[in-house]
Amino acid sequence: MEQLSPLEPAHLPPGIRARFIDGINGLKLHVLEAGFEEPGRPLILLLHGFPELAYSWRKVMLPLAAAGFHVAAPDQRGYGRTQGWSSAYDQDLRPFSMLQLTRDALALVFALGHRSIPMVVGHDFGSPVAAWCALARPDVFRSVVLMSAPFAGPPPLPVVSTPATDGTAEALAALSSPRKHYHWYYSTRDANRDMSHPPQGLHAFMRAYFHHKSADWPDNKPFRLKEWSADELAKLPTYYVMERDKTMPETVAPFMPSPPEIASCGWLTEAELAVYAAEYARTGFQGGLNWYRTRFDAALNAELTLYSGRTIDVPSMFISGKSDWGVYQVPGVYERMQKEICTSMRASHLIAGAGHWVMQEQPRQVSELLVNFCSQAGV
Repeated sequence: MEQLSPLEPAHLPPGIRARFIDGINGLKLHVLEAGFEEPGRPLILLLHGFPELAYSWRKVMLPLAAAGFHVAAPDQRGYGRTQGWSSAYDQDLRPFSMLQLTRDALALVFALGHRSIPMVVGHDFGSPVAAWCALARPDVFRSVVLMSAPFAGPPPLPVVSTPATDGTAEALAALSSPRKHYHWYYSTRDANRDMSHPPQGLHAFMRAYFHHKSADWPDNKPFRLKEWSADELAKLPTYYVMERDKTMPETVAPFMPSPPEIASCGWLTEAELAVYAAEYARTGFQGGLNWYRTRFDAALNAELTLYSGRTIDVPSMFISGKSDWGVYQVPGVYERMQKEICTSMRASHLIAGAGHWVMQEQPRQVSELLVNFCSQAGV
């Protein structure tokens, strides 16, 4: 295995450190921390999504630490400098299952010396991990904040259909302008190769991808879809419902920002983007893509039915960018999360001037919301 060092201090704001924590369910976990100097502080756990890293939380960690918390953000299993996972496509996907990712979060909390924490926060694919933490172990994770990806709850019993069998893929392919859902694409063998070796280069691909899903792209104007059907899903931007014969690098290439737009992008500078590009050049994307593949695994979906009917009863909050299509990409889930799945949902905030990367695009507002929620939740 490649011998890695923690992320260099030069890449991090002063006051944030990087280190390894070994023995986390077979992982050597790479973790960023703030507010670590004073022992005994309550812990806040931050869980990133795809294609991101613990580094994605760099702009909110110090404000949380200034509010009196010890803040920890790991490179989750399959990402960054965390070691002990396989990047193979042909492998057992159980290490990347939602319950295993939840166990990883639990093990990190225990390794940091805690038996309960006031708040777990998850963004994008980290959002369902945070949700499962709160659902499965409310004694440990005493409140939860979900960001950009609403939580649909555990699968129902009896299981009627799965993403692999509900006919959506076929219906999208049969449209007059054939399409495919990005989850299906991310589950293919070709996705990692396409994204790791894009024709425009990795840095340019990631710049276009981050830009296309941000508030900087003016056509990100989300609205509710009527139903989960091919005709309605085809209204989503192509980074979610792709043209059938295009790769993700080909999909985002036309939306590459201009040099002046790149130079004025204060929420993701070229130096910051270079950190992402360097990490993914080394690891590829397959570790994160394996998370998507578990959604099509019948056995792993069946495992989750143990919690069928269970709700999240700890205090919860939802945060997203007002320009983030992720809120509505699965029709009805945003509303059901607030009314049924999270029984103590305190608030939902859609922040102006932010798209999908809300804690990077508008870190001040996100930090304030997190500190206030944790204070008001009384946990």
